[in-house]
Amino acid sequence: MAAAVLASSMGFIDSSVTSIALPAIRASLGGTLSAASWVAGAYFLTLSSLILVGGAMGDRFGVVRVYRFGILTFVASSALCMLAQSMGQLNMARALQGIGAAFMVPGSMTLIARAYPRAERGAALGLWAAGASATTAFGPVLGGVLLTLGGPEVWRVIFALNLPLGAASLWLLARYTIPDQGRPGTPIDILGAGLAALALGLFATALTREKDSLWLLAPSALAIGLFLVREAMAAAPMIRLGMFANRSFALANLATLFLYVAMTGVMFYLPMTAISAWGISPIGVTAAFLPTSLMIFSLSAPMGRLADRHGPGILMAGGSLCVALGYGLLAWNAPGGQFWGRIVPIMVLVAFGLAAVIAPLTAAVMRFAPDSEQGAASGINNALARASGLISVALMGAVARISYGPVTPDHPGFGLPYTGTGHALATSAGFGRIAALAAILALFASLLSALMARQKEAAPGS
Repeated sequence: MAAAVLASSMGFIDSSVTSIALPAIRASLGGTLSAASWVAGAYFLTLSSLILVGGAMGDRFGVVRVYRFGILTFVASSALCMLAQSMGQLNMARALQGIGAAFMVPGSMTLIARAYPRAERGAALGLWAAGASATTAFGPVLGGVLLTLGGPEVWRVIFALNLPLGAASLWLLARYTIPDQGRPGTPIDILGAGLAALALGLFATALTREKDSLWLLAPSALAIGLFLVREAMAAAPMIRLGMFANRSFALANLATLFLYVAMTGVMFYLPMTAISAWGISPIGVTAAFLPTSLMIFSLSAPMGRLADRHGPGILMAGGSLCVALGYGLLAWNAPGGQFWGRIVPIMVLVAFGLAAVIAPLTAAVMRFAPDSEQGAASGINNALARASGLISVALMGAVARISYGPVTPDHPGFGLPYTGTGHALATSAGFGRIAALAAILALFASLLSALMARQKEAAPGS
């Protein structure tokens, strides 16, 4: 549990701190909103397209070996991020981080699944989420302090936060004594991974490029079709499509996709808006994220136990509805920019909703999969969650760019620090539309969860 929490925290810290640091990164390295979106997009692209390969590699070579390799890769690429001299170099290092995470994330879930029986797995996953949240909560605060008090290059130190976490996790893994030799000869669907990366990459490029790129959506759709054909025909597919015949499993994963697209969009673009348009310091911005960390820390384990007893659907539906309401209020209040008086209190409501959803959502995915496919179920859900990050950053970035309007000397672009009133209004309007779209997506997640709650629970794998 400790090794899983520490290693997972590296990915969580990177996601939250990077969004807070982006204005400083853009000021230091330059770059458009499109280039800045790839700081997250490059990471999500390699992570989402390779995470199932990472799970298969764990089956073949042993979970602990692959988990250790993922941590080493993530830590090394964090050092490269720290040393980057251009947006291009940073984005390449972030892509390498995604590769490391793809081999690391499935291992954390598998270690927990092996350590706890099915009846206790919801509470265990809630404990994992709570522990990871507690560790993660310190990262953005420390990053915010550094960015507020430090010089223009202090953002580099943020990536160094991963080094001690990775070292501690590796030390704990060295004490792991359960035999784990893997299954030599287990096939790995490299072609499927390539098609997934191609489809997601084309989709993100179509939305992040500013001119004449929407035609890339057509080859992206073709690549998705080829990926599904490949998965249906492959002897050892990345995703066994037959698992989605269980309607509850399919609804839980679809709810994951909608909710995580909504959540990532707000969490990625809120810090840019607050820092560049509302004049909030980086340390002040962490006030919008701390409620989420604290709520998940305190409520995930109890919510996991409730999901074990009463089923996850009703908790997911209610929590997602709270998130949708909160994002709707964000959209309504964004033009005013009253960060402390309105935005932070609204984020408390969002935090409660997310705390009610996270553990039951994970428990739902594992509940509706047989014991023999727990690893596959976890991998599918993680892949969808990470792919939703890439989709969200690209989609919400396009919304922000279009809503902001043309770049002029008085309107330098969404997310760039500038004191002009017109810039602040345009940025706030862009974020308001992001929050409105996020509210609609979270509402869809709530409806899907309610449908899942109404389903008669089928036997795992049926």
